[in-house]
Amino acid sequence: MPGLGTLINIAAIIAGGTIGYFFGGFLKDRVQEGLIMASGLGTIFLGISGATEKLLAIKSGELTSVSNMMMILSLVLGVLVGELLNIEGYFESLGHFLKEKTGNSSDPAFTQAFVDTSLVVCIGAMAVVGAINDGIYHRPDTLIAKSVLDFVIVMVMASAEGKGSIFSFVSVGLLQGTITLLATLIKPVMTTQALSNLSLVGSILIFCVGLNLVFGQKVRVANFLPALVFAVAFAFIPGF
Repeated sequence: MPGLGTLINIAAIIAGGTIGYFFGGFLKDRVQEGLIMASGLGTIFLGISGATEKLLAIKSGELTSVSNMMMILSLVLGVLVGELLNIEGYFESLGHFLKEKTGNSSDPAFTQAFVDTSLVVCIGAMAVVGAINDGIYHRPDTLIAKSVLDFVIVMVMASAEGKGSIFSFVSVGLLQGTITLLATLIKPVMTTQALSNLSLVGSILIFCVGLNLVFGQKVRVANFLPALVFAVAFAFIPGF
């Protein structure tokens, strides 16, 4: 059944977020602050490890860096498009809409928790590859593996940031559901190099989400999302 992987992923996010939210409600403020720091540091190193894996390679017995120009141009062009479109504003509008419609208008942290968690669980090659495999081959195994990771991530983030993290399932449903529906069109574009580029730039964006969690809002990460599209496009340009 196409879309089964996304449904499992949504269920895992709701379950993990609900457990984390109710668990976090029993904790003192300083413990919750510590959890936010832990979430941020974990996210930072998740991004670092993913980016390092794609940025470094061994050639002729020496460790060298690769894909530097692709990374820089993707980020620069991506944020230019993102800032012009103000994608972050649309994310926040969706967060505000969900906050009002779910009766959480009195929760000041709802929207930021929704945006932060949505970015962590949506950015990455697993979401794209898993949704394509689910749509074409009816194989949800990649998304099931992602569901386990998301369960833990959202549980921790919900305990630290609040109920808004649970509603990141809406973002996952929209993104992965759309990719699953369009899988036959997207699959030819997702070559090995394209997925490698996507993973590299996506890991950098995840790193930025971690920075925001630890140091407060410093980077408008959602406005960098077009960088993922440019990263895939550069896979088809010789020299990148």
